[in-house]
Order: sequence, then structure tokens, then C-alpha cells
Amino acid sequence: METWVWIVIVAAIVVVLLALAALWATGARRRRHLQERFGPEYDRAVSDTGRRDAERRLSSVEAEHDEAEIRSLSAAARARYMEDWRNVETRFVSDPEDAARAADRVVLRALEERGYPVGSNPGDRAAHLAVDHPDVVERYRHGRAMLEDDTDGSGSTENLRKAMLDFRTVFEEVVERERSVA
Repeated sequence: METWVWIVIVAAIVVVLLALAALWATGARRRRHLQERFGPEYDRAVSDTGRRDAERRLSSVEAEHDEAEIRSLSAAARARYMEDWRNVETRFVSDPEDAARAADRVVLRALEERGYPVGSNPGDRAAHLAVDHPDVVERYRHGRAMLEDDTDGSGSTENLRKAMLDFRTVFEEVVERERSVA
């Protein structure tokens, strides 16, 4: 073969290798971004559905979240939620199940008022929460799990107490110590 044919073959191989390297670097950058943005939620999603599906789903959640108009609560709304939370905690002694379910509803209402997408799927709610609050999303999931364990109303008071503590952590993050979202 002539020299120019070898040069063309080598150039083609170099171009293909550079394209593969660019694709790999883009994927690695995307993965790192999702891991940083979603925290433990990324690992959970990957273990549940595999890396490709998890990254596709989390990218979709991120895009939907970025389109949402997340806003801070007004001082009046924050005070209202603080009062609602005090009422929920007070009811725990007399009706732990109702109080734990009410705590979940207070957190959801606060998220909704702040502009978070809170559709009917708890997994999606958790993923949206993880975008801005990756440190508390596991507590939200755990609280929901404690409530689901009590679907027949016979759950232990201890599980309901754990749910209340979990929801309290999320409430504190979302209402009391909300981060400015820009």
C-alpha cells in the first residue's frame, strides 16, 4: 500500500479514538454533575434501575426542577407552617398515626408552596427534593416508609415516632433553614 493510504487509515483511527474519548469525558462529566447535585439519591437510583436509566431519569428530574419556579416562603407563610408543625407535634401524644400523616402533609404543602413539583409519585417527590436538599432526602424516604408500614393502622408507635423525627428533619430544612435557590 502506498504511504498516503496508511496516513488516511491512521488519521481515521485517531479521529475515531478522539471521538470515543470525547464521549467518555462527556459521560463522566455528566455522571459527576448528577452525583454532586443529587447526592445519595444518585446512588439509590443507580442501584434501583442501573446507571443509564438512573442518569436519564435524574437528568429529566433536574430539567423539570430547573423549569419550576422554586421560591422562598414569605415570613407569614413560614410562621403559618411553624404553627401547623407545633399543632402536629402536639397531636402525636393522643393520635400518633394521624399526627405522622399530618406531618407528611405539612411538608408536602410547604414544598408545593415553594414551587417544588409534588406529583402523586413519592419517588419523584424525593428526587425533586434531592436536587436542592440532598442531605435530607433519605429522611423523607424513611419517614414515608414508616407510614407505609402502617397502612392498616396497626403500626407501632415507635415507627410513627421515627416518621415524625424524619419529617421534622425535612421540615427544618425546607421551612426553617431553607436555602436560597438561585
